[in-house]
Amino acid sequence: MDTVKKFSAVTVALHWLVALGILGLIAVGIYMVETESFHLYHIHKSFGLLVFAVILVRLTWRWRNGLPQPVRAMSKVEHHNAVAAHIVLLILTVVLPITGMIYSGASGNGFGIFSFEIFPSRYANGQAIPFSQQWSDLGQAAHGLLGYLLLILIALHAAAALKHHLLDKDGTLLRMLGRRID
Repeated sequence: MDTVKKFSAVTVALHWLVALGILGLIAVGIYMVETESFHLYHIHKSFGLLVFAVILVRLTWRWRNGLPQPVRAMSKVEHHNAVAAHIVLLILTVVLPITGMIYSGASGNGFGIFSFEIFPSRYANGQAIPFSQQWSDLGQAAHGLLGYLLLILIALHAAAALKHHLLDKDGTLLRMLGRRID
């Protein structure tokens, strides 16, 4: 279990697996949309589902451990902001993949993990037939918007970690790198 002085290896591993997975998926997602690289959608959806499984494990682990405890005394505003940021990051890491599944499923494109189909595709004459165009449109808009929002929050989260490390010199970043702090 996590302590104020050290995070468990499970916490550190889950954090970095989810962080790198999401950053990679956002990068590929932006590339796919900007270049209309439709051949990457299957890979994006497959890895997205794998990362989603890790996200659910991380969420369960975070629920058992609680939110990270600050390593130093901080103002109520700073503590409130840190708690809110962690909660919003956790929520977005769950909701973003769900909106992708809604988009893909409702559009008739289905989704799965590589060759293992989880939600069926529906095609006729080489075209996807939507189960619900409204849900597809909503899922697509939400997935894109939340992806950019999550990217902004990740950048702020990284900036806060660097602030703790470089300015406050309080060990917060070292703890997430698996080191014990004094």
